[in-house]
Amino acid sequence: MNPHRPGSVLPPAAVGAAATRQTPNPGVRLLRGQRHRIARKTALVCGILGLIVFGLFSANVLLGSFTVTVPDFFAMLFGKTIPGASFIVMENKLPRAVLGLLVGGAFGVAGAVFQTLLRNPLASPDIIGISGGASASAVAAIIFFSAGGMTVSVISIVGAVLVALLISGLAGRDAGGRLILIGIGVAAMANAFVAFVLQRAEISRAQDALIWLTGSLNSANWDRISALVVGLLVATPFVLYFAARLAGLQLGEDTAAGLGISVGRSRTGLIVVGVVLAALATAAAGPIAFVSFLAGPIARRLLRGRVSLLAAALVGAAIVLAADYIAAYLIPGAALPVGVVTGAAGAPFLIWLLISRNRQGNGG
Repeated sequence: MNPHRPGSVLPPAAVGAAATRQTPNPGVRLLRGQRHRIARKTALVCGILGLIVFGLFSANVLLGSFTVTVPDFFAMLFGKTIPGASFIVMENKLPRAVLGLLVGGAFGVAGAVFQTLLRNPLASPDIIGISGGASASAVAAIIFFSAGGMTVSVISIVGAVLVALLISGLAGRDAGGRLILIGIGVAAMANAFVAFVLQRAEISRAQDALIWLTGSLNSANWDRISALVVGLLVATPFVLYFAARLAGLQLGEDTAAGLGISVGRSRTGLIVVGVVLAALATAAAGPIAFVSFLAGPIARRLLRGRVSLLAAALVGAAIVLAADYIAAYLIPGAALPVGVVTGAAGAPFLIWLLISRNRQGNGG
């Protein structure tokens, strides 16, 4: 006899199970309600950040020294040629804004991954030497081999990966303070190498290297954007896969292991993902200072301490787009590389963070 047939009597165990499914206990309901509230707040914050990024992107494309109306922009986007405007918008302003959007997002996610994994806001790629390794290898390629274009990008990625392997190897199993201190030392060595090479280089090559080192969107073009998009598309599935494990690792290794997370494999995967994203962004636009460092803490502050890689990516994109607009149009005299503005904004934040952590007894 089918126990679920209408009119039949269910055994007591089945009745209890059905009642449990229909009316979860108060603790489960409270947990589900809290998760839903967190999800709604995260979606709201990300939605507002998305609108801010959209506004900054539009301002970079439509405003500035050469303004374009929205109808004219869409007409050019769908193939219409407007003398003068088409070249400025389609070959300069639009690729510059797209590159800033992608680079800022990649820097933001890379910084959030390292800072969350190592549970230290100082552990961003530009502080612990990843960007320094990319810069040193790129400068060496420019000065010694007269490299340019995609060759410099590829070599900078290789340099970032090698530096990451060096730091991880020297730190051993300690993925916390020791890795950060070793990374800061490696960053100092990379900066010293760059200064040494620049002093002995020809003036023309040194100028090329300095422009790249400052971090700039001036060299944005569709070929560079296409290469960056391909790299990001390859990295995105891995980012999504390991992002789910990042929140568990933030609670500590023992808690993460208790939740069924493979701590060693997840940590290695997250470090590789962070290095690749930072290297791709650095290869495309140079080491734009402090974007990785700023994006993660700002996103966490907006989310009241919670981690969201999407929010970090949006904050990173907003920083780069806002800084590029300021550098290009709002500073009297001459257009500056975007890295000048982000460096000027990030340095006071770094000093404030070091002072506040020392006051809390956390060191730096």
